[in-house]
Amino acid sequence: MKEEDKLSVWKNKLHEIIYEADTPMGKLFDIILFFIIIFSVILIMLESVKSIDAEYHQILFVLEWVVTIFFTIEYIARIICIKKPTQYIFSFYGIIDFLSTIPLYISYIFAGSQVLLAVRAFRLLRVFRILKLVQFLGEASQLKRALRASRAKITVFLFAVLIASVMMGTLMYLIEGDEAGFTSIPTSIYWTIVTLTTVGYGDIAPITPQGQAIATIIMLLGYGIIAVPTGMVTAEFARQNKERTGESSGNRYVHVNTQSCPTCSKEGHRDDATHCYNCGSILNE
Repeated sequence: MKEEDKLSVWKNKLHEIIYEADTPMGKLFDIILFFIIIFSVILIMLESVKSIDAEYHQILFVLEWVVTIFFTIEYIARIICIKKPTQYIFSFYGIIDFLSTIPLYISYIFAGSQVLLAVRAFRLLRVFRILKLVQFLGEASQLKRALRASRAKITVFLFAVLIASVMMGTLMYLIEGDEAGFTSIPTSIYWTIVTLTTVGYGDIAPITPQGQAIATIIMLLGYGIIAVPTGMVTAEFARQNKERTGESSGNRYVHVNTQSCPTCSKEGHRDDATHCYNCGSILNE
């Protein structure tokens, strides 16, 4: 076998392990990556506790370096095994991977590395990539489709809630005034939204009977408002399940897998696909 062919086989195998989860090695890699991500986030939280950081700073620092080196190797491996590296580098997950890897290196160049804690917490977003595991693939895809199908209804609903909050807030400002803490219309709108969402900080409260009556109505409306978006998404779930069951019984439903295109990194290919639906490249067997 030629050296180029050996290199191609090696890259394909590495791509299969890193980008896919249909093989035993791919599943194992994703599971290991999942636990390392959770472990790294725990390290970040422990480091933010001053008493723990003061006593175990050196241990936490060494462990953070171990995690960072692992992510660095993984990031480089993802670039190496894909034919078009820019497709990954400038993708959403590519940017997240980069931002979650560089903070420790930057801390050696710039002072005040504590501000990079928030950037390192981006590693938690990488968990969403692990949802490509076979047992989660269908559920994750269905949730994404349900949210996408419901976005227009939810957007209209949120606009209606916003309009109602402005109206109610303005009314409360006129009724209560400065004495009760409703010093401006924006402050009154803030109170309305806090009350409507049943959060209830208690920093502002109506004192007049009219204001308390309106507050009671807003509180009751809050329970219904919380349930509406949930009902929209649930209804969309039920509709998709019904369609999916009907298609499956008619032998028209085709499963998708976690196979990722080695050229453009697109996922969601059918089990019987031999070429990428996005760029037409040949998929790994």
